[in-house]
Amino acid sequence: MNSLRRTLLFSLLGALVLVFAIGGIATYRMAHNEIDALMDYNLRQFALSLRDRRLAEPNVTPLAAPDESLDLVIQIWDDTGVRLYLSHPHTALPARAQLGYTTVTTSEGDWRVYSIPLLDHVIQIAQPMAVRSRLAAHAALRTLIPLVALMPLLGALIWYLVGRGLRPLERLAQEVATRRADSLDALPLKGIPDEAQPLVRALNELLEQLRQAISVQRAFVADAAHELRTPLAALQIQLQLCERARDETTRTAALGELRTGLTRAAHLVQQLLTLARQEPGEGAAKPQVRVVLADIARKSLADYTTLAHELGIDLGAELLDDALATQGDPAALRTLAGNLIDNAIRYTPRGGRVDVSVNKSDGRYWLRVDDSGPGIPPEERDRVLDRFYRPAGQQESGSGLGLAIVDSIARRHDARVVLNASPLGGLRIAVGFPPA
Repeated sequence: MNSLRRTLLFSLLGALVLVFAIGGIATYRMAHNEIDALMDYNLRQFALSLRDRRLAEPNVTPLAAPDESLDLVIQIWDDTGVRLYLSHPHTALPARAQLGYTTVTTSEGDWRVYSIPLLDHVIQIAQPMAVRSRLAAHAALRTLIPLVALMPLLGALIWYLVGRGLRPLERLAQEVATRRADSLDALPLKGIPDEAQPLVRALNELLEQLRQAISVQRAFVADAAHELRTPLAALQIQLQLCERARDETTRTAALGELRTGLTRAAHLVQQLLTLARQEPGEGAAKPQVRVVLADIARKSLADYTTLAHELGIDLGAELLDDALATQGDPAALRTLAGNLIDNAIRYTPRGGRVDVSVNKSDGRYWLRVDDSGPGIPPEERDRVLDRFYRPAGQQESGSGLGLAIVDSIARRHDARVVLNASPLGGLRIAVGFPPA
């Protein structure tokens, strides 16, 4: 289990153990240094206390044995080098004195030795370093044992405090878990720790995106239902006229109207499905690849050459720069170009002209479609990108979704859609893409 509380507990306890270990080593070293200084002082004072002893004279009281716990070894020589006194034998110690403090390495370990000449004697006091290390270790342990004994209490306190610190997150999780599926209000930031606020803000942004997406989908469904109601009602009326026709001529005319209505309804449904697929967030995101805009333009021109020929439209390319490429979904970009060309052909009168071009301007790569049709008044150019909107006075049948599809695909590719008057006399629609 990936428990944050358990992770924090073990991490903090591990850090405390490490700190205690470092503190123990430092305490041991400090205690050792202090004991070294104290013991060196004791060695000197002990040697000075023997300066008035006359060991070579008869009837002299023998020296008292040193404290066994200190493990001191005393040697005294006269001025001729004859050893007058040895507290207890230690063959590992040097037989000659070296004046002052020295540390001697022997087969029994290191010894601290102090030698001093006093009157006609040389006195040497020796002590094994192991005694000092043992005393330093005992001092360090006496300092650390209370802290080690408090470790369980520290663990319990850390467990409680970490749990108390995580309560705001638990309340947040409970609030999210108890929400209804349609509740997309922002989560409150009050009482949330600073470290968790970026997560809550990110969740709020996601909830806002979901709210907008659901709002867009509801509007789309409402608009689609409204737009489908009329053609479906017309189809029902045309079907009834076919059923009531009493002669072949009337029946043929009614069937023609029914066929035309079915074609329009099928085109509307196809446009609705295309728009739904191109909405941001719909379906799995397709990988972005390098797309040459001139290739997209050529393929789309080929798709609509037959339709343009039937309607008497001069469809061609003005300038197609093969060096201009963007990152995108080739199928979606082909749908975009196809809708632009289809719209231009539909609204251009017979004998008119439609030109497609791909060039560079203002740091963007532009796919432009110009026509010689009636154009769109400047005050309505922004609105024609909305769904189901058609300018007043339009005679050509349509769904009002073609440019909405173009705008949706352009937004998915970080492109801009610009509508202006065309040099051909009609409308110019340009889509500016960022370079690949």
